[in-house]
Amino acid sequence: MNEELRTLAADADGERLDRFLGRVLADHSRTSLQKLIEEGFVQINGAAAIKPALRLAEGDAVSVRIPPPPPSEVEPESIPLSIIFENDDLLVIDKPAGMVVHPAAGHQRGTLVGAVLGYAPEVGAVGEIERPGIVHRLDKDTSGLILVAKNAEAQRFLQEAFAERSARKTYLAIVAGSPPTPEGRIETDIGRDPAHRQRMSVVPPSRGRAAVTIFQTRERFQDYTFLEVHPMTGRTHQIRVHLAYIGCPVAGDAVYGKRASGPPRRSGRPPSIPPERGEGKAKRQMLHAWRLKITIPGESAPREFEAPLPEDFQAVLNSLRTTSM
Repeated sequence: MNEELRTLAADADGERLDRFLGRVLADHSRTSLQKLIEEGFVQINGAAAIKPALRLAEGDAVSVRIPPPPPSEVEPESIPLSIIFENDDLLVIDKPAGMVVHPAAGHQRGTLVGAVLGYAPEVGAVGEIERPGIVHRLDKDTSGLILVAKNAEAQRFLQEAFAERSARKTYLAIVAGSPPTPEGRIETDIGRDPAHRQRMSVVPPSRGRAAVTIFQTRERFQDYTFLEVHPMTGRTHQIRVHLAYIGCPVAGDAVYGKRASGPPRRSGRPPSIPPERGEGKAKRQMLHAWRLKITIPGESAPREFEAPLPEDFQAVLNSLRTTSM
């Protein structure tokens, strides 16, 4: 694939260069366009423009050299995928717990991206080289729905849906203890834990970003609660941090289940995982991305996708129901 040259004319005074390009080159993400500007691929009236915030004048001639996408460095792998939905623009995948989404230190093989490239090689040219096609995050030990875009325009469309909060995600969680109220809204700022940089935590507003999580109780057991959870924002580890903050860490969560960073629990400290042995014991965090409502490219009405509870989650739930009888 050869380099592409696009020549454009600014149609308004005072518009930022990156916003103008994002508006007229809708098949490219704003992040990728900002990178092109900063690396010298954009000219205004024949002169290099390397500042994304540069203001345009009506009639300015803007030329953009778009290099061919680099080949993905992730090796395609023949790994079965549970595909809930597929069309020319995207894949909706039910990710198993234990699968890392994209390669990282210590996890170069067996990733979701590797499996996707083995199934649909064209995704390798979409978005960032290490995470082609990825639209949103899902932790390694969280199971459930994740979207993968099959072209750049679809990736941009879907990412904007998440950024604008028009996509509605619903998770199911088994947590230790019980929330202070059967349903509620958790609203804090979340940022890096100053004592443990690999963790996130509730922090003062000056050091984090606003995060909102809504929950409601589905079932209560002696030491655990089955919750339906709606993250209204998309901060890293948001659900896990927020539930630990109210004293109800996700069962089996090895990072946030050891202690709560917020109000003390009302009655004692329940174990972090169900005590039963065998199939009813949590071997990973009991968090499942269950349902996703989103409008997909080319359609006007939202679709709703659902991933059934995986066997390990259902086994823990059944065990709790049995021991609570």
